[in-house]
Amino acid sequence: MPVPVGHGMSGPSTFDKLKMGAMMGGSVGLIIGFIFGATNIIRFGPGPNGMLRTLGQYMVGSAATFGFFMGIGTTIRTDSPIAKEAMAGYHRRPMMMPRQYVRRSNP
Repeated sequence: MPVPVGHGMSGPSTFDKLKMGAMMGGSVGLIIGFIFGATNIIRFGPGPNGMLRTLGQYMVGSAATFGFFMGIGTTIRTDSPIAKEAMAGYHRRPMMMPRQYVRRSNP
């Protein structure tokens, strides 16, 4: 059963949703960067920067990319009144045609 929301209470703001999406994307990006960075270091070697710096570059780059796109995606998905009005047309019932306009296969 949903909890009723009182007057004056509101959900998170759009900026809060942006921060939350960026943090989720950043944490996923850190993990993915660690996996791919470690795999590439094992396969090709650490290069001139050393192992930790190379792994850190993979992790930070991946976290920044995932965080940016996840933050934007979360912001776009916010339930604003404008978005609700725009999407209202997609949830209408299908129009039923009157029987006189329906073509019958057997006359």
